Amino acid sequence: MSYAPQDFRFLHPLRVRWSEVDMQKIVFNAHYLMYLDTAMGAYWRELALPYADTMASLAGDLFVKKATLEYHAPALYDELLQVGLRLESIGNSSVRYAGAVFRNGALLVSAELIYVFADPASRTSRQVPTALRKVLSDFEAGTPMIETVTGPWQALGESITPLRNSVFVNEQKISPALVYDDADESAVHAAVVNGLGLVVSSGRLLVHAPGTGRIGRMATDPTLRGQGLARRVLHALMNASKQRGDSSIVLHAQTSAAGFYRKEGFEPVGPEFEEAGIAHQEMEFRWP
Repeated sequence: MSYAPQDFRFLHPLRVRWSEVDMQKIVFNAHYLMYLDTAMGAYWRELALPYADTMASLAGDLFVKKATLEYHAPALYDELLQVGLRLESIGNSSVRYAGAVFRNGALLVSAELIYVFADPASRTSRQVPTALRKVLSDFEAGTPMIETVTGPWQALGESITPLRNSVFVNEQKISPALVYDDADESAVHAAVVNGLGLVVSSGRLLVHAPGTGRIGRMATDPTLRGQGLARRVLHALMNASKQRGDSSIVLHAQTSAAGFYRKEGFEPVGPEFEEAGIAHQEMEFRWP
């Protein structure tokens, strides 16, 4: 099968590592399956679907049924490749993808990948869930995979809670008593929601002082960080602050995230300090 990069909506960049080159000084043939598998992980991130949580919510998992490769030309050490994946069809229990590996637009490997949706315990096939069918088909049709929403805790709290628990309680080991407070009830909340209705990034806006907003509880699913989701939440909260007439915004940034807020126009205020056992930096943004 012959493909060109423009045949794929999804293309993942990947550089050949030294350990992947064989004695002929070309990429060992089996590594191309690993390249496709690596790209598939990036594909799920592009869909804003944390793979493990998504499959748990669907009570199933995807198992490889068939993988075929056709080799056209070799890749060499340190070359920058592009790995394309495209949904071809969805059957009753199967999902079929076309795959390809390119170098500077030239086709190196073409592939067919077939997955079966199955019960993770018995590994017996199950019908591909309607919600998953829709997300996969919508992506190929160019439909946005995420939506940014704002609202009160009464409307969004139930959906935000699993993410907060995952990030603050489980990952950062912060006491739930410090993660939830009465301020949630009066805050403006922002959330990025994926195609399955799962919140994958969120934050809140409080009144810090007259004319000053305060942003906090910023959290993003660990597997989807670096996808611009937190920026969407931050911008939604900043817009809400501006619309209600605030002239400035403050926040307590974990020092590891201070660079992110600097890029968005926030400046450090005072020395670093510890909060909930984690180093923080107070930062401020002023509307021009």
